[in-house]
Amino acid sequence: MASNVTGRERRKLRIRKRISGNEERPRLSVFRSNVHIYAQVVDDVQGKTLASASTLSKEIKGKGGELDKTAEAKAVGKLLGELCKKKGIEKVVFDRNGYIYHGRIKALADAAREAGLSF
Repeated sequence: MASNVTGRERRKLRIRKRISGNEERPRLSVFRSNVHIYAQVVDDVQGKTLASASTLSKEIKGKGGELDKTAEAKAVGKLLGELCKKKGIEKVVFDRNGYIYHGRIKALADAAREAGLSF
């Protein structure tokens, strides 16, 4: 019998058993679609999103067709890092959401680190 749960969803559940964000170290969660990439910093205890950025953010969307997907992911990571700095968030827990730490996910994480986030 086949399950309706995909491999990524199984990996995601396995990761989320161990990773949780709190006020001191919120969780940086990444979602990747075929076209866009989204990232948000979440306090799981309160159930609130503290900061978010995506390729649909007005700061990045204006660059439209100029950037490839990896460059867009870097821009999202940099923007999210800057937003977190403004809100006083320096340390986060990285949640790759079941995606392989490679390509766009790695580019976003590296850019967030360069912008000042620690994980």
